[in-house]
Amino acid sequence: MKGGNYNRFRGRHLSVTLITLIFTTIILWVSEKNPSITTLLTGQDQFTWPSSVCNYAKGRWVADSRRPLYSGFGCKQWLSEMWACRLTQRLDFSYEGYRWLPNNCEMPEFERSAFLRRMQDKTIAFIGDSLGRQQFQSLMCMATGGEMSPEVEDVGKEYGLVKARGAKRPDGWAFRFPNTNTTILYYWSSTLADLVPINSTDPRSNVAMHLDRPPGFMRKYLHRFDVLVLNTGHHWNRGKLTANRWVMYVNGKPNDDSKLASMGGAKNFTAYSISKWLDSQLPYLPRLKAFFRTISPRHFRNGDWNTGGSCDNTTPLTEGREVLHDQSSDEIVEGAVKGTRIKLLDITAVSDLRDEGHISHYSVRATGGINDCLHWCLPGIPDTWNELLAAQI
Repeated sequence: MKGGNYNRFRGRHLSVTLITLIFTTIILWVSEKNPSITTLLTGQDQFTWPSSVCNYAKGRWVADSRRPLYSGFGCKQWLSEMWACRLTQRLDFSYEGYRWLPNNCEMPEFERSAFLRRMQDKTIAFIGDSLGRQQFQSLMCMATGGEMSPEVEDVGKEYGLVKARGAKRPDGWAFRFPNTNTTILYYWSSTLADLVPINSTDPRSNVAMHLDRPPGFMRKYLHRFDVLVLNTGHHWNRGKLTANRWVMYVNGKPNDDSKLASMGGAKNFTAYSISKWLDSQLPYLPRLKAFFRTISPRHFRNGDWNTGGSCDNTTPLTEGREVLHDQSSDEIVEGAVKGTRIKLLDITAVSDLRDEGHISHYSVRATGGINDCLHWCLPGIPDTWNELLAAQI
Protein backbone atom coordinates (compact mmCIF):
# COMPACT_ATOMS: atom_id res chain seq x y z
CA MET A 1 0.00 0.00 0.00
CA LYS A 2 2.77 2.37 0.90
CA GLY A 3 4.55 1.48 -2.32
CA GLY A 4 1.40 2.28 -4.32
CA ASN A 5 1.09 5.71 -2.69
CA TYR A 6 4.74 6.36 -3.34
CA ASN A 7 4.41 5.42 -7.01
CA ARG A 8 1.34 7.65 -7.43
CA PHE A 9 3.14 10.57 -5.74
CA ARG A 10 6.23 9.95 -7.90
CA GLY A 11 4.05 9.93 -11.03
CA ARG A 12 2.41 13.22 -10.10
CA HIS A 13 5.81 14.75 -9.32
CA LEU A 14 7.15 13.68 -12.72
CA SER A 15 4.04 15.11 -14.43
CA VAL A 16 4.48 18.50 -12.71
CA THR A 17 8.17 18.50 -13.57
CA LEU A 18 7.43 17.65 -17.19
CA ILE A 19 4.79 20.37 -17.48
CA THR A 20 7.15 22.94 -15.94
CA LEU A 21 9.91 21.90 -18.32
CA ILE A 22 7.61 22.19 -21.35
CA PHE A 23 6.31 25.61 -20.20
CA THR A 24 9.84 26.90 -19.63
CA THR A 25 10.94 25.63 -23.04
CA ILE A 26 8.04 27.46 -24.72
CA ILE A 27 8.89 30.70 -22.91
CA LEU A 28 12.56 30.44 -23.90
CA TRP A 29 11.61 29.69 -27.50
CA VAL A 30 9.24 32.67 -27.70
CA SER A 31 11.83 34.93 -26.06
CA GLU A 32 14.43 33.83 -28.56
CA LYS A 33 12.07 34.52 -31.45
CA ASN A 34 11.03 37.87 -29.98
CA PRO A 35 13.66 39.26 -27.57
CA SER A 36 11.49 42.30 -26.81
CA ILE A 37 9.09 40.18 -24.78
CA THR A 38 10.10 40.28 -21.13
CA THR A 39 10.11 36.93 -19.40
CA LEU A 40 6.95 36.06 -17.55
CA LEU A 41 8.93 34.48 -14.74
CA THR A 42 10.38 37.71 -13.33
CA GLY A 43 7.23 39.02 -11.66
CA GLN A 44 4.16 41.00 -12.61
CA ASP A 45 5.88 44.33 -12.07
CA GLN A 46 8.34 43.56 -14.85
CA PHE A 47 5.77 42.27 -17.35
CA THR A 48 5.76 44.46 -20.43
CA TRP A 49 4.49 44.16 -23.94
CA PRO A 50 6.72 45.17 -26.84
CA SER A 51 6.06 48.70 -28.04
CA SER A 52 6.87 50.35 -31.35
CA VAL A 53 8.48 53.79 -31.61
CA CYS A 54 5.94 56.48 -32.46
CA ASN A 55 6.92 59.40 -34.67
CA TYR A 56 3.97 61.81 -34.88
CA ALA A 57 5.71 63.85 -37.58
CA LYS A 58 5.74 60.93 -39.99
CA GLY A 59 2.41 60.54 -41.78
CA ARG A 60 0.13 62.27 -44.26
CA TRP A 61 -2.51 64.94 -44.66
CA VAL A 62 -6.02 63.63 -45.30
CA ALA A 63 -9.23 65.45 -46.21
CA ASP A 64 -11.69 65.79 -43.34
CA SER A 65 -15.14 67.33 -43.77
CA ARG A 66 -15.39 67.86 -39.99
CA ARG A 67 -12.74 70.57 -40.08
CA PRO A 68 -12.14 73.27 -38.99
CA LEU A 69 -12.35 72.69 -35.24
CA TYR A 70 -13.84 76.16 -34.64
CA SER A 71 -15.22 79.11 -36.55
CA GLY A 72 -12.91 81.76 -37.93
CA PHE A 73 -15.80 84.20 -37.59
CA GLY A 74 -16.75 83.26 -34.06
CA CYS A 75 -13.41 83.15 -32.24
CA LYS A 76 -12.99 86.91 -32.03
CA GLN A 77 -12.53 86.78 -28.26
CA TRP A 78 -9.14 85.09 -28.59
CA LEU A 79 -8.07 85.46 -32.21
CA SER A 80 -6.06 88.42 -33.47
CA GLU A 81 -7.87 90.10 -36.32
CA MET A 82 -4.78 90.02 -38.54
CA TRP A 83 -4.71 86.19 -38.38
CA ALA A 84 -8.44 85.58 -38.84
CA CYS A 85 -8.45 84.98 -42.59
CA ARG A 86 -12.24 84.54 -42.62
CA LEU A 87 -12.44 88.25 -41.86
CA THR A 88 -10.26 89.21 -44.83
CA GLN A 89 -11.04 89.40 -48.55
CA ARG A 90 -9.75 85.87 -49.08
CA LEU A 91 -12.38 83.68 -50.75
CA ASP A 92 -10.79 80.21 -50.76
CA PHE A 93 -10.70 78.32 -47.47
CA SER A 94 -10.01 74.79 -48.67
CA TYR A 95 -6.88 74.77 -46.49
CA GLU A 96 -9.15 74.37 -43.46
CA GLY A 97 -10.44 70.95 -44.53
CA TYR A 98 -7.51 68.67 -43.69
CA ARG A 99 -6.13 66.84 -40.67
CA TRP A 100 -2.78 65.21 -40.00
CA LEU A 101 -2.74 61.40 -39.76
CA PRO A 102 0.47 59.91 -38.26
CA ASN A 103 1.54 56.55 -39.67
CA ASN A 104 2.15 54.55 -36.49
CA CYS A 105 0.67 56.67 -33.73
CA GLU A 106 -2.75 56.86 -32.18
CA MET A 107 -3.93 60.47 -32.34
CA PRO A 108 -7.49 60.75 -30.99
CA GLU A 109 -9.84 63.40 -32.33
CA PHE A 110 -9.56 66.63 -30.34
CA GLU A 111 -12.64 67.15 -28.19
CA ARG A 112 -12.56 70.31 -26.09
CA SER A 113 -14.50 69.06 -23.05
CA ALA A 114 -12.38 65.91 -22.81
CA PHE A 115 -9.21 67.97 -23.22
CA LEU A 116 -10.15 70.36 -20.43
CA ARG A 117 -11.02 67.45 -18.14
CA ARG A 118 -7.59 65.95 -18.81
CA MET A 119 -6.05 69.33 -18.03
CA GLN A 120 -8.01 69.83 -14.80
CA ASP A 121 -6.01 71.83 -12.24
CA LYS A 122 -3.18 72.21 -14.74
CA THR A 123 -1.36 75.08 -16.43
CA ILE A 124 -0.24 75.02 -20.07
CA ALA A 125 2.41 77.60 -20.94
CA PHE A 126 3.68 78.70 -24.35
CA ILE A 127 6.93 80.68 -24.36
CA GLY A 128 8.29 81.87 -27.67
CA ASP A 129 7.83 84.20 -30.62
CA SER A 130 4.74 85.27 -32.57
CA LEU A 131 4.34 81.73 -33.93
CA GLY A 132 4.10 80.61 -30.31
CA ARG A 133 1.43 83.26 -29.85
CA GLN A 134 -0.43 81.80 -32.83
CA GLN A 135 -0.32 78.36 -31.22
CA PHE A 136 -1.60 79.87 -27.95
CA GLN A 137 -4.51 81.61 -29.68
CA SER A 138 -5.27 78.44 -31.61
CA LEU A 139 -5.53 76.43 -28.40
CA MET A 140 -7.79 79.04 -26.82
CA CYS A 141 -10.10 78.79 -29.84
CA MET A 142 -9.98 74.99 -29.77
CA ALA A 143 -10.67 74.81 -26.02
CA THR A 144 -13.70 77.14 -26.32
CA GLY A 145 -14.92 75.81 -29.66
CA GLY A 146 -14.49 79.33 -31.00
CA GLU A 147 -17.47 80.49 -28.95
CA MET A 148 -17.80 83.52 -26.71
CA SER A 149 -16.83 82.35 -23.24
CA PRO A 150 -17.41 85.09 -20.67
CA GLU A 151 -16.78 82.63 -17.85
CA VAL A 152 -13.10 82.31 -18.82
CA GLU A 153 -11.06 84.48 -16.46
CA ASP A 154 -8.17 86.77 -17.32
CA VAL A 155 -5.49 85.85 -14.76
CA GLY A 156 -2.59 87.70 -16.37
CA LYS A 157 -1.90 89.65 -13.17
CA GLU A 158 -0.99 86.41 -11.39
CA TYR A 159 1.95 86.12 -13.79
CA GLY A 160 2.84 89.79 -14.12
CA LEU A 161 1.34 89.88 -17.60
CA VAL A 162 -0.05 93.40 -17.57
CA LYS A 163 0.34 96.14 -20.15
CA ALA A 164 3.12 98.51 -19.14
CA ARG A 165 2.73 102.24 -19.56
CA GLY A 166 3.48 103.20 -23.15
CA ALA A 167 3.52 99.59 -24.38
CA LYS A 168 1.39 98.40 -27.30
CA ARG A 169 0.49 95.17 -25.52
CA PRO A 170 1.46 93.14 -22.45
CA ASP A 171 4.32 90.64 -22.64
CA GLY A 172 1.76 87.85 -22.67
CA TRP A 173 -1.67 86.65 -21.65
CA ALA A 174 -3.07 84.08 -19.21
CA PHE A 175 -6.64 82.75 -19.09
CA ARG A 176 -8.32 80.27 -16.76
CA PHE A 177 -11.27 77.96 -17.38
CA PRO A 178 -13.00 77.98 -13.96
CA ASN A 179 -14.94 74.73 -14.39
CA THR A 180 -11.75 72.69 -14.64
CA ASN A 181 -9.27 75.20 -13.19
CA THR A 182 -7.24 74.95 -16.40
CA THR A 183 -4.90 77.83 -17.20
CA ILE A 184 -3.50 78.52 -20.68
CA LEU A 185 -0.89 81.25 -21.01
CA TYR A 186 1.60 82.75 -23.43
CA TYR A 187 4.75 84.74 -22.77
CA TRP A 188 6.61 86.56 -25.53
CA SER A 189 10.29 85.58 -25.75
CA SER A 190 11.29 85.49 -29.39
CA THR A 191 14.82 84.13 -28.80
CA LEU A 192 14.36 82.38 -25.41
CA ALA A 193 17.35 84.42 -24.20
CA ASP A 194 17.03 86.54 -21.06
CA LEU A 195 16.65 90.22 -21.98
CA VAL A 196 17.76 92.77 -19.38
CA PRO A 197 18.24 96.53 -20.00
CA ILE A 198 21.88 97.46 -19.42
CA ASN A 199 20.72 100.75 -17.89
CA SER A 200 17.25 100.35 -16.41
CA THR A 201 16.84 104.09 -15.91
CA ASP A 202 17.37 104.90 -19.59
CA PRO A 203 14.54 103.81 -21.94
CA ARG A 204 16.97 104.08 -24.88
CA SER A 205 19.51 101.80 -23.26
CA ASN A 206 20.91 98.77 -25.03
CA VAL A 207 19.56 95.44 -23.81
CA ALA A 208 21.76 92.58 -22.65
CA MET A 209 20.70 89.42 -24.47
CA HIS A 210 21.94 86.61 -22.23
CA LEU A 211 22.36 83.66 -24.58
CA ASP A 212 23.05 81.21 -21.76
CA ARG A 213 20.18 82.21 -19.48
CA PRO A 214 16.44 81.53 -19.86
CA PRO A 215 13.96 84.39 -19.58
CA GLY A 216 13.30 85.66 -16.07
CA PHE A 217 9.59 84.86 -16.50
CA MET A 218 10.42 81.23 -17.17
CA ARG A 219 12.75 80.96 -14.17
CA LYS A 220 10.19 82.60 -11.90
CA TYR A 221 7.07 80.65 -12.88
CA LEU A 222 8.39 77.29 -14.10
CA HIS A 223 7.23 75.55 -10.92
CA ARG A 224 3.63 76.51 -11.70
CA PHE A 225 3.55 74.88 -15.13
CA ASP A 226 2.33 71.38 -15.96
CA VAL A 227 2.93 71.63 -19.71
CA LEU A 228 5.53 73.91 -21.28
CA VAL A 229 6.01 74.52 -25.00
CA LEU A 230 9.07 76.49 -26.13
CA ASN A 231 9.81 77.82 -29.59
CA THR A 232 12.19 80.19 -31.31
CA GLY A 233 13.67 80.72 -34.75
CA HIS A 234 12.62 83.66 -36.90
CA HIS A 235 13.99 86.54 -34.82
CA TRP A 236 17.56 85.35 -35.17
CA ASN A 237 18.65 87.91 -37.73
CA ARG A 238 20.90 90.94 -37.54
CA GLY A 239 18.08 93.36 -38.36
CA LYS A 240 16.02 92.29 -35.34
CA LEU A 241 18.98 92.57 -32.98
CA THR A 242 19.88 96.02 -34.26
CA ALA A 243 16.29 97.32 -34.18
CA ASN A 244 15.80 96.10 -30.61
CA ARG A 245 19.28 97.20 -29.45
CA TRP A 246 20.03 93.67 -28.24
CA VAL A 247 23.67 93.01 -27.34
CA MET A 248 24.79 89.39 -26.97
CA TYR A 249 25.99 88.44 -23.49
CA VAL A 250 27.56 85.18 -22.27
CA ASN A 251 28.60 84.45 -18.68
CA GLY A 252 27.25 87.82 -17.61
CA LYS A 253 29.43 89.90 -19.95
CA PRO A 254 29.44 90.96 -23.61
CA ASN A 255 30.18 88.04 -25.89
CA ASP A 256 33.77 87.85 -27.15
CA ASP A 257 33.52 84.43 -28.79
CA SER A 258 33.65 84.83 -32.56
CA LYS A 259 31.79 81.53 -33.04
CA LEU A 260 28.76 82.97 -31.25
CA ALA A 261 28.85 86.27 -33.11
CA SER A 262 27.06 84.76 -36.11
CA MET A 263 23.28 84.40 -35.97
CA GLY A 264 23.45 80.65 -36.57
CA GLY A 265 26.05 80.14 -33.87
CA ALA A 266 24.16 82.26 -31.33
CA LYS A 267 20.84 80.57 -32.05
CA ASN A 268 22.38 77.12 -31.76
CA PHE A 269 24.17 78.00 -28.51
CA THR A 270 20.99 79.44 -26.97
CA ALA A 271 18.81 76.47 -27.92
CA TYR A 272 21.30 74.07 -26.33
CA SER A 273 21.84 76.28 -23.26
CA ILE A 274 18.15 76.72 -22.51
CA SER A 275 17.47 73.01 -23.08
CA LYS A 276 20.30 72.07 -20.72
CA TRP A 277 19.00 74.42 -18.03
CA LEU A 278 15.42 73.22 -18.38
CA ASP A 279 16.48 69.57 -18.30
CA SER A 280 18.36 70.25 -15.05
CA GLN A 281 15.11 71.53 -13.47
CA LEU A 282 12.83 68.67 -14.52
CA PRO A 283 13.90 66.18 -11.78
CA TYR A 284 12.59 68.70 -9.23
CA LEU A 285 9.32 69.19 -11.15
CA PRO A 286 8.09 65.63 -11.81
CA ARG A 287 4.65 66.67 -13.02
CA LEU A 288 6.01 69.04 -15.71
CA LYS A 289 5.99 67.85 -19.32
CA ALA A 290 8.31 70.04 -21.39
CA PHE A 291 8.31 70.35 -25.18
CA PHE A 292 10.55 72.24 -27.60
CA ARG A 293 8.61 72.92 -30.80
CA THR A 294 10.57 72.91 -34.03
CA ILE A 295 10.63 75.92 -36.32
CA SER A 296 7.58 76.85 -38.39
CA PRO A 297 8.55 77.03 -42.10
CA ARG A 298 8.39 80.15 -44.25
CA HIS A 299 7.15 80.05 -47.84
CA PHE A 300 8.28 83.29 -49.47
CA ARG A 301 8.74 82.84 -53.23
CA ASN A 302 10.71 85.13 -55.59
CA GLY A 303 12.11 87.20 -52.73
CA ASP A 304 11.84 87.66 -48.99
CA TRP A 305 9.39 89.54 -46.81
CA ASN A 306 11.06 92.88 -47.64
CA THR A 307 12.08 92.19 -51.25
CA GLY A 308 8.79 91.33 -52.92
CA GLY A 309 8.48 87.71 -51.81
CA SER A 310 4.99 86.21 -51.98
CA CYS A 311 2.99 83.03 -51.36
CA ASP A 312 -0.05 83.20 -53.62
CA ASN A 313 -0.81 79.48 -53.92
CA THR A 314 -4.31 78.58 -52.66
CA THR A 315 -4.37 74.93 -53.77
CA PRO A 316 -3.71 72.50 -50.90
CA LEU A 317 -0.87 69.98 -50.98
CA THR A 318 0.69 70.95 -54.30
CA GLU A 319 4.07 69.83 -52.93
CA GLY A 320 2.78 66.47 -51.71
CA ARG A 321 0.82 65.22 -48.72
CA GLU A 322 3.18 62.81 -46.96
CA VAL A 323 6.25 62.97 -44.71
CA LEU A 324 8.37 59.81 -44.92
CA HIS A 325 11.69 60.67 -43.25
CA ASP A 326 12.40 59.91 -39.59
CA GLN A 327 14.66 62.85 -38.74
CA SER A 328 13.37 66.32 -37.98
CA SER A 329 13.86 69.08 -40.52
CA ASP A 330 14.93 71.31 -37.62
CA GLU A 331 18.33 69.88 -36.75
CA ILE A 332 19.10 72.55 -34.15
CA VAL A 333 16.10 71.89 -31.90
CA GLU A 334 16.28 68.14 -32.46
CA GLY A 335 19.93 68.20 -31.39
CA ALA A 336 19.26 70.47 -28.42
CA VAL A 337 16.74 68.11 -26.82
CA LYS A 338 18.56 64.88 -27.66
CA GLY A 339 19.51 63.04 -24.48
CA THR A 340 17.28 65.27 -22.31
CA ARG A 341 13.86 64.81 -20.71
CA ILE A 342 12.43 67.44 -23.07
CA LYS A 343 10.21 66.12 -25.84
CA LEU A 344 10.46 67.25 -29.43
CA LEU A 345 7.24 68.71 -30.82
CA ASP A 346 8.13 68.29 -34.47
CA ILE A 347 5.94 70.35 -36.80
CA THR A 348 8.37 71.56 -39.46
CA ALA A 349 8.00 69.00 -42.26
CA VAL A 350 4.29 68.59 -41.46
CA SER A 351 3.73 72.33 -41.97
CA ASP A 352 6.10 72.65 -44.92
CA LEU A 353 3.55 70.86 -47.12
CA ARG A 354 0.91 73.52 -46.42
CA ASP A 355 2.14 76.71 -48.11
CA GLU A 356 -1.44 77.60 -49.08
CA GLY A 357 -2.32 78.19 -45.43
CA HIS A 358 -0.39 81.43 -44.87
CA ILE A 359 -1.88 84.90 -44.45
CA SER A 360 -0.36 85.83 -47.85
CA HIS A 361 -1.43 89.26 -49.14
CA TYR A 362 -4.89 89.16 -47.57
CA SER A 363 -5.83 91.54 -44.78
CA VAL A 364 -8.88 92.93 -43.06
CA ARG A 365 -8.32 96.43 -44.42
CA ALA A 366 -7.15 95.32 -47.88
CA THR A 367 -3.79 97.07 -47.63
CA GLY A 368 -1.64 96.31 -50.64
CA GLY A 369 2.03 95.46 -50.99
CA ILE A 370 2.31 93.29 -47.86
CA ASN A 371 2.80 89.53 -47.98
CA ASP A 372 2.91 87.44 -44.81
CA CYS A 373 4.29 84.04 -45.74
CA LEU A 374 5.43 83.35 -42.18
CA HIS A 375 2.26 83.44 -40.07
CA TRP A 376 -0.71 81.17 -40.67
CA CYS A 377 -4.42 81.69 -41.13
CA LEU A 378 -6.48 80.64 -38.13
CA PRO A 379 -8.27 78.25 -38.09
CA GLY A 380 -5.40 76.51 -39.80
CA ILE A 381 -2.08 74.75 -39.47
CA PRO A 382 -1.31 75.72 -35.82
CA ASP A 383 -4.44 73.78 -34.83
CA THR A 384 -2.62 70.66 -35.98
CA TRP A 385 0.36 71.61 -33.80
CA ASN A 386 -1.97 71.59 -30.81
CA GLU A 387 -3.50 68.26 -31.82
CA LEU A 388 0.03 66.84 -31.90
CA LEU A 389 0.70 68.40 -28.50
CA ALA A 390 -2.52 67.05 -26.98
CA ALA A 391 -1.72 63.56 -28.22
CA GLN A 392 1.66 63.62 -26.46
CA ILE A 393 0.74 65.23 -23.13
